[in-house]
Amino acid sequence: MKKIAMLVCLGGILFRAQAQDTFSIVAVDTVTGEVGSAGASCVDLVNFPQYQTDFLGELLPGLGAINSQSFYDPANQLGARTRMLAGDTPQQIINWLVANDVTGTPGTRQYGIAALVNGKPQTAAYTGVDCFDYKAHITGRNYAIQGNILSGQHVLDSMEARFLRAQGDLACKLMAALQGANSVGADTRCSPYGTSSLFAFVKVSSPADSFSKPSFRLTVKARIAVPFEPIDSLQKIFNATRLCPGTILSSTEAIPEQVSLYPNPATHQVYISLKGNTHNPCTVKVFSLSGKLLHSYQQSASHSLILDDFEPGMYIIEVENQGKIYRQRLLRSME
Repeated sequence: MKKIAMLVCLGGILFRAQAQDTFSIVAVDTVTGEVGSAGASCVDLVNFPQYQTDFLGELLPGLGAINSQSFYDPANQLGARTRMLAGDTPQQIINWLVANDVTGTPGTRQYGIAALVNGKPQTAAYTGVDCFDYKAHITGRNYAIQGNILSGQHVLDSMEARFLRAQGDLACKLMAALQGANSVGADTRCSPYGTSSLFAFVKVSSPADSFSKPSFRLTVKARIAVPFEPIDSLQKIFNATRLCPGTILSSTEAIPEQVSLYPNPATHQVYISLKGNTHNPCTVKVFSLSGKLLHSYQQSASHSLILDDFEPGMYIIEVENQGKIYRQRLLRSME
């Protein structure tokens, strides 16, 4: 397994870490104005508490997203942020980073940038010649995907395919892209552990968010001594907080008719019951069609939900009971 040491100054503390990163994606949504980043790597961040799990991705609400990886240096990341705030396009930022690398070694760096320029998406990416193989990047209309120390081009191609096929909002698409790299040894350093990586993250900022405080952020990190698949773990957390179109039912879920909603459509109140369940408590969640979790509570076998705080429209009611999940659509009608 290749190990490369680097010297990083973060928050005034010097420490050593392995060369980073592996695979990541940045993207923007021209409809919602959201900007997002997701990524994963085979670096044991438990040994480096100075790093946040999503450190390589930086979101500038309303402007764009920047991923800095491979021999990561926070000074280069700061420079990229400064240029985006100054109004540079993604390609102009890349050109500046290459010309002004803080150690004069741009060949070791890798970047992916996606931005909203006058409301339209622009992207750019850079892979230095001295990044470790396999290394490459892909850019599309509103996304950039990049990786190094990969098992091959198929990792990036699969991420792109999953991103483009995914339904739902930007968070759903970014999570789908990570699943495209969910294979043993996607980062070749993790092959001995039977995982794709050792940490993973996904985050999205809306235009109203503050810098460094994205409204959606999920992270997972493992360590070599106790390996597990971070992307699978991230997906479980993701599913508990968001429901993406196209994933209403899976092979482990019962048919939606198991959930009884009466009346449906409903105006002020709906009665929710699970057929065949007479005494076991259930967890009920209410999702918007975009997948956002709006409400969650525990109920008995049959319960009513007051709808006065919900706008008229379509919702998804999820009932979890004894390890199984049941979902049904509910229409909240006008008066």
